[in-house]
Amino acid sequence: MYHVRRMKIGKTPHLDELAHECGSLYSQTLIFFWRTVRHKGIWLKPKHLMRLFTSKKLHAHTADACVQSFFAALKSWRQRRKEDPNAKPPHKRKRYFRIEYKRSAMKLVDGKLRLSNGKGNEPLGVDWPWELPNTVVIHWTGVEYEAIATYEQAEPQAQPWGEKIAGIDLGEIHMAVSHDGTETHLLNGRLLRSKVQYRNKLQAELNSRIDGRMKKGSRRRKRLIRSKKKQLKKIEQQIKDIEHKSTTHLISTLFEEGVQMIVIGDVRAIRQDVDVGTKNNQKLHQWSHGSIRHKLTYKAERVGMQVALQEEA
Repeated sequence: MYHVRRMKIGKTPHLDELAHECGSLYSQTLIFFWRTVRHKGIWLKPKHLMRLFTSKKLHAHTADACVQSFFAALKSWRQRRKEDPNAKPPHKRKRYFRIEYKRSAMKLVDGKLRLSNGKGNEPLGVDWPWELPNTVVIHWTGVEYEAIATYEQAEPQAQPWGEKIAGIDLGEIHMAVSHDGTETHLLNGRLLRSKVQYRNKLQAELNSRIDGRMKKGSRRRKRLIRSKKKQLKKIEQQIKDIEHKSTTHLISTLFEEGVQMIVIGDVRAIRQDVDVGTKNNQKLHQWSHGSIRHKLTYKAERVGMQVALQEEA
């Protein structure tokens, strides 16, 4: 089991240079792999290209992570292709790419996380109030760089004391409703729905201004596109915050009441071959039941609860 911590670290020329170098390594891997497939009919393995593509500006394991990222995307495409024949393989070059540091490239000294970029290069220093993580990934959010640290959690932090089983029904109007035979808890989704509706309205308005009123390539158009990304990113963060706070509250409440196991209704196939009108179709396709289910699952497992999916029928 893993959990993550996030920290905003701003924007510096040093980070831009490292992200550009990672993008260059990823693009070289992509180009060389597909040229080999096209001309030789050979599918190379990660170990072959990790030896071929290295960088003097990055730690050796950070450079390896760039190559491994391409092969991870390739594996994901091959699995998805079984269900969707029109799925496209990874083919776009990256000017900038995420920077991944493994445990071997990190040191924690006096509250400062030191991220090595290889012998002779300036390390990256980040103020870090937590313990040493397993991995750190630095990516661009659209406004600034963000560090995402992953920690391995071997065992649950606590164990439930009761023997109750609670059923959880996911919904579009209410995020989740739980019942254990005696107590019922409801997560009101009104605030979440209002944020989603505002996001849709704002996106439609900005798209209309960008496509209908402005000339392609103009500075005004580029400035508005940047503003659109920034505004939508802010709303997405607010939506995530609402989901996190609501699911944490529900799991904490169930834990305190002695619930040992939660059974979540499986609605993953609800969108398939269903036509319930324009408005209801839109609601179904924007219903973030997968995100809510994922958050409930890992937060319950973190405190020692068992989780099961059950067909609602």
